[in-house]
Amino acid sequence: MEIVGVIPANKVVVISMLAYARSIHDTNSMTAFTDSHCHLDFPDFDGILPDIVARAARVGVRRMVTICTRLRNEPKVRALAEKHPQVFYAAGTHPMSAAEEPLTCVGELISLAQHPKFVGIGETGLDYHYTADSAEIQRKSLYIHIEAAQETGLPLIIHARSADDDMARILAETYRIRPYTCVMHCFSSSPELAQTALDLGFYLSASGIAAFPKSHALRSIFASAPKDRLLIETDSPYLAPPPHRGKRNEPAYVALTAEILAKALEMDLETFAAQTEANFDRLFTKAAAFEAPL
Repeated sequence: MEIVGVIPANKVVVISMLAYARSIHDTNSMTAFTDSHCHLDFPDFDGILPDIVARAARVGVRRMVTICTRLRNEPKVRALAEKHPQVFYAAGTHPMSAAEEPLTCVGELISLAQHPKFVGIGETGLDYHYTADSAEIQRKSLYIHIEAAQETGLPLIIHARSADDDMARILAETYRIRPYTCVMHCFSSSPELAQTALDLGFYLSASGIAAFPKSHALRSIFASAPKDRLLIETDSPYLAPPPHRGKRNEPAYVALTAEILAKALEMDLETFAAQTEANFDRLFTKAAAFEAPL
């Protein structure tokens, strides 16, 4: 039993780091996963986040990247990463919010990226499904985020929905000018956009959508992609995989998506998980190199 109430405030972070180290040691024999994209600052997790993080650790989820989608919320997201040793973060303006939020600048994103647990730029991208009327400002915002990724060397985190042609064109054009790294988060677009991304050396990330029973075509895209370009995520609190579909998603469930993807790729779970861990480390080099201060 932990009696945190009698611990001086300046000791809590140290104890948290030690507890995390012990948890990693205790789970060495477990299959390890990283939830490469979640939203732990969303109201769905208010008041229960310590339990959410603990449940994830119990099934082998040793790292999470929580994504800030509105830059005015960055201080809150940063505080979550600072409080929880397993949590890293990224920040940007979500394309569906681009018309509602102040247009960021490259300098602002570069400044935020100086934090030791800030590991990616975004999510940004294009979404013409619900917000096609803001397509122009979405594209302006996307170009700014791409430049920030080029300047910082951090991976760009892309949201793409119903905008495949513009997305493929912009990614290819900007990459030719100055290369950068990128992950197509929660990928559920066309085989053509997947191939464009892969040809540029980018990564595809599988969410709970890839685990839905009718997502055969999507699983085929992941199965045909190079195994060293695949990541897994929850996008929680959204898109829970079976058997939790329709309920609140959480980082622990990334293991369920991994299990289904492993079968689709005809790999055992341990080998698939180890591959996605290596892929995450290769793309998110800042997270891979992070050493928690004691």
